[in-house]
Amino acid sequence: MRARITRAAAGAGRDASEITLIGVTKLVPAERVVLGVRAGLRDLGENYVQEADAKLPAVREALAARAETPPALRWHAIGRLQRNKARDVARLFDVVHSVDRIELARELDRRAGEASRRLAVFFQVNLCAEPQKGGAAPNAVPALVAACAELAHLDPTGLMVVPADDPDPEAARPAFAALRELAGELRARPGGERLRHLSMGMSNDFEVAIEEGATHVRVGTALFGPRGGTA
Repeated sequence: MRARITRAAAGAGRDASEITLIGVTKLVPAERVVLGVRAGLRDLGENYVQEADAKLPAVREALAARAETPPALRWHAIGRLQRNKARDVARLFDVVHSVDRIELARELDRRAGEASRRLAVFFQVNLCAEPQKGGAAPNAVPALVAACAELAHLDPTGLMVVPADDPDPEAARPAFAALRELAGELRARPGGERLRHLSMGMSNDFEVAIEEGATHVRVGTALFGPRGGTA
């Protein structure tokens, strides 16, 4: 996986060290997550808060049981969120990739403050106007970014997109390019100067995403095999 990232980065004239590999552990048992950590993964992503609530301590316990010094891990919340999950998100995760409305951002800020924590956040953008997916409409993102700049316990760090489903990786390229262009525009606006990162690309299309500027790729199946499998 690292070799594929390095090749994609080199082909785009980029340094692979700029790219964070997030191992997506949705439905992956804790013992397999531990194998990934032992192989070098340090950033891990979960879609579901309830699953993460059980898995995170299980991973820590499994690492401790091996008489290892647990490495510093960053846990990323990458799934669509409801406000009523904000307290658990602020407790469990270090980074949130799916902030798409100010009400959610304010609740995350409040809960992070109660936990004496600071959360890095990505703003999810729904570029394809798909009603079944989360994300703010592109024209709503500037106001969202400006409002979140005032929140004391959130660190706005970038934009995130989930492109339309398509087996052809090239089909995602326009969405990735559009997200990069939107980030460039936002950096010139109030509150947008901190949007340095782009969370885009999954198992099927992360190499295209890297070519278009991704700094964070969210890879599950290509690392851990099919959900419920043994790879």
